[in-house]
Amino acid sequence: MRATQRTDPVAFHGEGPVWCDGWGGLRWVDMFAGDVLSLQGDTVSRRHVGTIAAALRPRSSGGAVMALERGFALEDAAGTITVLDPLWDDPGLRMNDGGCDPDGRFYCGTMAYDQAPGAALLYRLDPEGAVMVVLEDLTISNGLEWSPDGSLAYFNDTPTGRIAVLDYSPESGLTGLRRFVDIPAEHGYPDGLTVDAEGFVWVALYGGSAVRRYSPDGRLDGIVSVGATNVTACTFGGPELNQLFITTTRENLRPGQDPLAGSLFVAEVGVSGRPVREFAG
Repeated sequence: MRATQRTDPVAFHGEGPVWCDGWGGLRWVDMFAGDVLSLQGDTVSRRHVGTIAAALRPRSSGGAVMALERGFALEDAAGTITVLDPLWDDPGLRMNDGGCDPDGRFYCGTMAYDQAPGAALLYRLDPEGAVMVVLEDLTISNGLEWSPDGSLAYFNDTPTGRIAVLDYSPESGLTGLRRFVDIPAEHGYPDGLTVDAEGFVWVALYGGSAVRRYSPDGRLDGIVSVGATNVTACTFGGPELNQLFITTTRENLRPGQDPLAGSLFVAEVGVSGRPVREFAG
């Protein structure tokens, strides 16, 4: 399969695509610009939300929950953004990628700007506002999404080259981190991911010009080639949730290199996703 270019190179570092009918369609981030992008027909609009715009998910009450550079923010149904207290003071760290669990809690992991090994954590924001650390000793926390039945979560710590899987329950949260799939470095590094309605895992490959689909038992089931090298994330969208939207980045590229990098791509892959899980706060 091959993805087609959906937009011009509108982002320097496109990441975190999310489809929500309540938003009117697709949003994603231009992370280092601190902007949230929205696609309406063929028009891309842009809203500045902070120094870094790392990740977002819809709120059940309307609006969105966001991860900014050093913590979380809440957008209400009218579009007003309230920035919550920062979680750290260290200017060498930032938020990176996240998602919501089946019980409406929002997670986002961190990374060091210099990608120092072991410097990253995975945080969880509960609906009532409490924040806790759920994973430690990470490097580049990426790509968190749950299986259709909510019993498993898939997670990437990108430099390891490994897609991991964890058990999930409302009481215990995420436990039992273990290997799901190892990806050889020559094929790229696992970045963002999503899970389709059949429980198959789709992972974006940074440096790999592709998104790969893996079966629940870890078997490679399909490859979507992408016309940009650094593929960052993917999600299902469209009215029937049967289109795979794919983000890309110009990070680490020279001027004129990889001219389609920063574009949004889309692929018809013959399967559907599931509605995005919302933040309950």
